[in-house]
Amino acid sequence: MAITAALVKELRERTGAGMMECKKALVETDGDIELALDNLRKAGAAKADKKAGRVAAEGRVVYQLSDDGKTAAIVEVNCETDFVAGDDNFAEFAAKVCQRVLADNPADVEALSALPLDDAGDTSINAAREALIGKIGENIQIRRFYRLTTENKFGLYQHGSRIGVIVDYEGGSDELGKDIAMHIAASRPVCVTEDQVPADLVQREREIFLAQAKESGKPEEIAKKMVEGKMRKFLSEITLLGQAFVKDPDQTVGKLLASQNAQVHNFLRIEVGEGIEKKSENFAEEVMSQIK
Repeated sequence: MAITAALVKELRERTGAGMMECKKALVETDGDIELALDNLRKAGAAKADKKAGRVAAEGRVVYQLSDDGKTAAIVEVNCETDFVAGDDNFAEFAAKVCQRVLADNPADVEALSALPLDDAGDTSINAAREALIGKIGENIQIRRFYRLTTENKFGLYQHGSRIGVIVDYEGGSDELGKDIAMHIAASRPVCVTEDQVPADLVQREREIFLAQAKESGKPEEIAKKMVEGKMRKFLSEITLLGQAFVKDPDQTVGKLLASQNAQVHNFLRIEVGEGIEKKSENFAEEVMSQIK
């Protein structure tokens, strides 16, 4: 059977594979497009398996908000390089994954991966991921996602493609919600209030400050006051309400919220690659590895 340009184009549109790869697949199947499609998908899965062990610490964070503003979803999808993170195909895949989280509320990444990538339902998210790996040539992983609901409202902020913040708050304006989300992106608070700080973190810092106070040789009463002062400073620095507001350091976030009769109930801050141990490579060697 003659392998026409139209046939190659159709297969390319259905799989996302390269033109020459599609032509080769059609030649091998004597123009049977369905068999060629299956073979390309199998090849994509094989490539995905080979690349699965490679560190994927770059990528992008994407969020979506429901039409009524009461549900928000946020997803981190990883790849190996920031170059691929900026690729339009990668960005489109991440956006569609986030839309599926918002619509279907899957239990975990495995359940999410089994869902259709879009409403047409022809391709699962995992099959689309494997096809994208075959096309781009890097390990791609859906690392995590969250889906939040509120009776109040959400403040949203995205810093480039690497950091996403969702704030559950009430009162104030939409601009305030965005400002608080931007502050969280920049200042990385651990929680909203002091009583939410994990007990083990408080204990660890107190022990460090006590040891420092003893080393100073100060009298016990003065040493205790030193520790309490350092603890107050520490807690103000890691809690949202105690931090100096990034746009106006002369006031705390707590005072800003009070001035607008607003309250933050919760927040979520996601940054690409946080907690992933990145492989350190010589730059010249990295370039050569990409060329190879």
